[in-house]
Amino acid sequence: MTQPDTIAAISTPAGIGGIAVIRLSGPDALPIALRHLTFHSPLSTPHPRHATYCRFGDLDDVVAVYYPKGYTGEPTVEISCHGSLYVQQAMLQALLQSGARLAEAGEFTMRAFRNGRLNLSQAEAVADLIDAATPAQHRLAVSQLRGSYAAKLKELRQQLLDLTSLMELELDFSQEDVEFADRTQLRRLLSTLHSELSSLIDSFRIGNALKRGIPVAIIGKPNAGKSSLLNAILGDERAIVSDTPGTTRDTVEETLTIGSLTFRFIDTAGLRDSTDTVESLGIERSLRALADADVALYIHDGTTPFNPADLDGLDTTGKHLIRLCNKADKPTCVVPDGFMPLSAKCGDGIESLKQAMLAAVEPQAAQEVLLSNARHHAALQQVLSAVNHVADGLDAGLPADLLAVDLRDALYHLGSITGEVASNDILDNIFSRFCIGK
Repeated sequence: MTQPDTIAAISTPAGIGGIAVIRLSGPDALPIALRHLTFHSPLSTPHPRHATYCRFGDLDDVVAVYYPKGYTGEPTVEISCHGSLYVQQAMLQALLQSGARLAEAGEFTMRAFRNGRLNLSQAEAVADLIDAATPAQHRLAVSQLRGSYAAKLKELRQQLLDLTSLMELELDFSQEDVEFADRTQLRRLLSTLHSELSSLIDSFRIGNALKRGIPVAIIGKPNAGKSSLLNAILGDERAIVSDTPGTTRDTVEETLTIGSLTFRFIDTAGLRDSTDTVESLGIERSLRALADADVALYIHDGTTPFNPADLDGLDTTGKHLIRLCNKADKPTCVVPDGFMPLSAKCGDGIESLKQAMLAAVEPQAAQEVLLSNARHHAALQQVLSAVNHVADGLDAGLPADLLAVDLRDALYHLGSITGEVASNDILDNIFSRFCIGK
């Protein structure tokens, strides 16, 4: 993937469509394209960055655009033709026979990274942008591609470089026993770094949830209406509903986009003491689902007395807890204080519930900088660990050479995010996620 050759691929999705785009990139992109293009004007070559109407052999009338330095940072030609499967494949084969090589998955973006057009975190954001299915996922990917996330990484790296430079300078004059770095100032800088890194790491929970779907656990006692609520929210009979307590013995998951956010609903087994082995396993899974959820929907059967101890015994720390009173359509229903009334059977209150869920999560989702990439999360945890080692070393009075080791380690892990430090194995793993043609 590092050879300076010319690659070609169909960049539009497989199948028949109105148009298709074939992309060429590399030193011979224009000469290879010109072997097949006949212009409908006195032009012998297309003007750079101008769409030019021409003919590709005897296959189709096309529009060609030539970029001296395109997306990849290399000469690039993009040819738009009609979306016939035959035309697409015939054009691609003609270009391959003229000297181009079929691009590998993600190779265009890999070249953009290699040529300095994108850093590694931005290249990964390209894949997220392609996969984005909701406004929130799109906003997250765009932020990582060109916005505040890249700026925050650059800021953190500069702070680490400043600290490392001071330590390295002391090493050059170690025999003179000179301290160039004021230890009090270093502690302040390290405290600031610790705070910013911790904030970014903590944002991974909501960032990852936005990317994969915000987990919502539907919990409550047996026969409270959890499965009925899931079906009402989805507008589909997804979960089995029965009057027999303990029917749900495993978690049932479904996703639904509400507004700009995707929620991943998890219907759980009813919470109660049980001697049934299978039901007990289901209850254990219910508690695990609650632990992993960002939103907890606690549903109470309003036709039965409410015992606050049933809810108080659940660990909902750090979660958006929404209390629901089901069966509000029944005349015997009593809605406890702090509960939203609804009827899963009739659908009453479902829209109000959806709005309440959006109101609970949207402020977090609107944060300017959110971490959503698991690889970045792991690397930033390593950076934070190294920064903490430096702070501990300062408190212990360690010399500059030992402090510099941990600072270099922090820079290494931060560089693995942006691509200043990246092995071929990491790059191959990242770009293998891309489709051919991107």
